Amino acid sequence: MVHTTKDAQYVLEGLHTLVKKQMEMWNVPGLALAIVKDGEVIMAEGFGYRNVEQKLLVTPTTLFAIGSCSKAFTAMVAAQLIDDEKLEWDTPVRTYLPDFDMYDSMAAERITMRDMLCHRTGLPRHDNMWYGSFLTREEIIKRIKYLEPNVDFRSTWQYNNIMYTAAGYIAGHVAECTWEQLVQERIFDPLEMKESGFSVNELKLHENAGVPYIEQEGQLRKVEYRNFDAIGPAGSINSTVMDMSNWLIANLENGAFKGKRIISEKNLVTLHSPQMSCPPMLFGKKEFPLSCYGLGWGFESYRGYRMLQHGGGIDGFTSHISFLPDERIGIVLLTNRQGTMLPTSLALTVYDRLLNLDPIEWCEQLREDIQKWEAQRKQMAAESAASRGEAVLVSSTTLQRYEGSYEHPGYGTVKVQVVENELQAVFHVGCFRMSQTGEHVFTIHSEILGVTANIKFAADEEGNIILLSAPLNTEPGAKDITFRRTKNSAVT
Repeated sequence: MVHTTKDAQYVLEGLHTLVKKQMEMWNVPGLALAIVKDGEVIMAEGFGYRNVEQKLLVTPTTLFAIGSCSKAFTAMVAAQLIDDEKLEWDTPVRTYLPDFDMYDSMAAERITMRDMLCHRTGLPRHDNMWYGSFLTREEIIKRIKYLEPNVDFRSTWQYNNIMYTAAGYIAGHVAECTWEQLVQERIFDPLEMKESGFSVNELKLHENAGVPYIEQEGQLRKVEYRNFDAIGPAGSINSTVMDMSNWLIANLENGAFKGKRIISEKNLVTLHSPQMSCPPMLFGKKEFPLSCYGLGWGFESYRGYRMLQHGGGIDGFTSHISFLPDERIGIVLLTNRQGTMLPTSLALTVYDRLLNLDPIEWCEQLREDIQKWEAQRKQMAAESAASRGEAVLVSSTTLQRYEGSYEHPGYGTVKVQVVENELQAVFHVGCFRMSQTGEHVFTIHSEILGVTANIKFAADEEGNIILLSAPLNTEPGAKDITFRRTKNSAVT
């Protein structure tokens, strides 16, 4: 199904073939694309399959998880509450949530909604604290005080889902409702986003839902829907390209939709303005000389044009939302494949066409970059494996000394046990086999996450194992997370 205007047809000529070619190159099963220009949807179409096994096609109303593109909605409802004089950008959040606490007491006293929404809190991601856990939103926020920063407060931009979760929770608290109710009533309803929702549990029951896939060794594999309700304000929204087109129109039309204003122009400008310098959308590209983060949006300079953008990725889905405010052009790209650069490469290709710029072979460039990065990653993994040495063969009796429960007040519990003469760690819903590669050192590997890491145990003076540490954050300066063995712990 294609929706186009006559004026745009010449720009979009051949785009259908190009999209299919790029989908094949990136091994993406299904994709939905919408283009907005001058307040109208000039194209909305589905490509490929939302369900490969059943050969069900993607349409403009197919529902996808948009992941972190949800963050702009959280920033928007915060701005709406500021319009209502119920919040302030630069008032400490303890004014609204007195028991909010952080590891850094100074940061806890001073942190504001602006700090949370532009990622300058001093915290590394700490995503492994909540990913795959059964923590509620409230429990996640209460555990923030146990999460150690790696840089000074307000000194550095560092992406953080947990702080967006807290910001959304605070917005709902101030409005005396949930974040979901706030977004529904203040954004979805006035923008006529009738198909959009907040939970993967709802998504998987929808009659026109995208099925999530990942690529492993060149083959697509269907994966389970991953529920992200607990961190909803950071990334749980599901939507269609038709609904997201209305969202883009409101952002492009100074905060209005069909003549009805949903946010003041002043606070929309604040959302769309640079707040903190951050890495560019694409590294090492001269077309991206300037990159900052606003509030819920990345701010880029693309080939001389001002661009607002955000990507999203959760298990089995990748999304891209962007717009050029001065040209009143916007693009929505939603896919049902995890970890693909297709939405980015395709969005840039479409912008080049719409702006009548000399074309850049973004698909080919980004594929070459990915291949180089993958080769480097494999080389580093090989070197790391060589430095670790071969796995050490040990008896189950020797391994039993490591058995037990290990706890961290923020991250929770790791249970270690011997299974079939091999050590195994259970953390949240994950189960990891451990190969001993040194004294008190074990290596684990996660195929889903594509991560190999060393787990280190430590003993007291009497030789009793008392803790384990794991590199659960990758940001520079982030310390390993230390789990302390509980007294008299035993795994049953």
